[in-house]
Amino acid sequence: MMDNLENVFLPPSNFAGLPSPYTDFATAKVVILPVPYDSTTEWHSGARDGPQAIIAASQYLEMYDIELDKEIFRAGIHTLPAIEPVLSSPQKMIQRVYRITKGISQKDKFLVMLGGEHSVSLGVIHALTEKYTNLCVLQLDAHADLRDKYMGTKYNHACIMRRVFEHCPITQVGIRSISWEEQQFLNQHNMRPFYLPQTSTSLAYQQQIINALGDIVYISIDLDVFDPSIMSAVATPEPGGMQWHDVLSLLKLVSEHKHIIGFDIVELCPGQGPAACAFTAAKLAYKLIGYAVP
Repeated sequence: MMDNLENVFLPPSNFAGLPSPYTDFATAKVVILPVPYDSTTEWHSGARDGPQAIIAASQYLEMYDIELDKEIFRAGIHTLPAIEPVLSSPQKMIQRVYRITKGISQKDKFLVMLGGEHSVSLGVIHALTEKYTNLCVLQLDAHADLRDKYMGTKYNHACIMRRVFEHCPITQVGIRSISWEEQQFLNQHNMRPFYLPQTSTSLAYQQQIINALGDIVYISIDLDVFDPSIMSAVATPEPGGMQWHDVLSLLKLVSEHKHIIGFDIVELCPGQGPAACAFTAAKLAYKLIGYAVP
């Protein structure tokens, strides 16, 4: 009765619509963790819809990658159910993400977290620093996110990298908007972000970033690192950002020189831009998996 019916059902609701065995948790090298949360955003809300929009757009990815000359999905990509948000406080939500990530990290999976607002990255990074004591974070972002407290909480998305810095070193790339408070913090700790547009996107510039990183790297990508001309669907767009190939060439170089153990892509607000933005985020995730996972 069920013979030859495999083509009459819609693709499964997982990243890239992959079939078994490429989605089996036991054998997949990669685990996708959707975190639909945006309770601390103050301008454009909607990042809670980002994970599902990325997964939906990923159904239309071409599985063969021209640059890498391989079908990236063959490493195995398992998509977990979305985490149910904790709305009582951002700190409790971060703790929930931390507990789930800690469990995943014990399975030696390459973790890809799809946000959601940037605050939830802290839960992932905190858990991974307990496994990798020499972990460092590469942050691609338009904003420094180094405020100590914002809108009444230390766990606002504008404070995320201040909290991450309490756990491990950070290297910031693409920054082009910063507060006086954050600049004083940078000066106090002798930190120098890679600002745009003062710093070019040349190979020499990229090599400086590589030299600033440790050997084991987690990458946190706020999509507003891109210029709004190609990524308008974000909570806080900022003009003068990076272009597609600028970001890809940097990520590829990092993968060639460092051990990337996971990454996140956050702050997609699908309602603020065209569907192309969600597809760009999905392709970014797929490309970075291809760079980082053998």
